[in-house]
Amino acid sequence: MAHEITFRSEKFDITAEDPNPINPIAGQSFLLWLRGRLHNAGYEADEPDTEDWGWYIELTAFDSSYLVGASGFPEEEDASVEWRIQIHKLRSLFDKLTGRNKLAPDDPLSQVIENLVCDESEFNEIEVYRG
Repeated sequence: MAHEITFRSEKFDITAEDPNPINPIAGQSFLLWLRGRLHNAGYEADEPDTEDWGWYIELTAFDSSYLVGASGFPEEEDASVEWRIQIHKLRSLFDKLTGRNKLAPDDPLSQVIENLVCDESEFNEIEVYRG
């Protein structure tokens, strides 16, 4: 199960993003921002890449591998974008078969990302879901 963080913001210019060739959904600008913040906190993430539901980065932290996805949906009436962030813990087939290494409610990377989002003054209507 993934952890999700949703929020609204006018911080990112999604019109300046590289086009997503699979599906025209924003996400690159948020992930570049997040990647920089994670780098400053000591974590190295891959460059953002596209998926049919938006954009993602992969990284290793706390002895685990993660996929962090972002999808941005612009509001028609203003410059605000509704963002949906997903945090998935990548698990081996053995882990899945044995039920090991699941994404826990208190996962440390999820907490780092949640803190970065909550500390950003230009983000509002923040909600956190831990599945």
